[in-house]
Amino acid sequence: MDQKSVRTEVKNSVLWIRLNRPDVLNAFNEQMGTDLHEALKDGEKNPKARAIVLTGEGRAFSVGEDLNTSRGMYESGKPILLGEVLRSKYNPIVARIRRMDKPVLAAINGVTAGAGLGLALACDLRAASEKATFHEAFIKVGLAPDSGTSFWLTRILGLAKAMEVVMLGEPIDATVALHLGLVNWVFPEGKFEGEVEKIAERLASGPTKAIALSKRALNRAIVVDLDSALEYETYLQEIAGKSKDHVEGLKAFFEKRQPKFTGE
Repeated sequence: MDQKSVRTEVKNSVLWIRLNRPDVLNAFNEQMGTDLHEALKDGEKNPKARAIVLTGEGRAFSVGEDLNTSRGMYESGKPILLGEVLRSKYNPIVARIRRMDKPVLAAINGVTAGAGLGLALACDLRAASEKATFHEAFIKVGLAPDSGTSFWLTRILGLAKAMEVVMLGEPIDATVALHLGLVNWVFPEGKFEGEVEKIAERLASGPTKAIALSKRALNRAIVVDLDSALEYETYLQEIAGKSKDHVEGLKAFFEKRQPKFTGE
């Protein structure tokens, strides 16, 4: 895909998706929403891509919705049907990230806010540059959290801390984000992309089916009771146990060597 608002490239079995509106801190207009959803859809189907990295060009990951696109309506005092924006643009992107079997790593290179934070939290893993900052900024423009942020913040932070983050809207730097569990890693700016590459390529060289089934199990476990989680784990493990990667993993274990996973 060669589109202005989103750039994609497959390297070493990793699909890199780069949000590409750096002049507006990768704020989303209609085109970028469509392009990102299409890039994720294509990546999900692409057999050459076994892992996906989502990042931004310039000094931002994404600050969410480009409010300038609706400036005229706001200035006229007309109500904006934000529910339609969420249903048509952000909710399908969040749902696709969560439901696709391939692991998705957010590489948070700079500022992320609003719906941009929601997209980062929807990813399976998050690596941040030391320059990254996180802004649950909805409250500052008189809005409630959206794009999945209420779902993820309560699960990652717990209810009390999530209330603080949402209601006060204070910025969070990378070090604090790591301490809170909002990100998995923080790397120096100069080494950031190289470190992300290492993590993504490790995911891409892993047992693809087992990773996919693990993602399904964890997705389900956060919304069901223990008995349901145990039963679903049993179902998925039966599938994983029949995979070639499982046989290869055990053979490598017995032969005291590194496994060579093929994703089958």
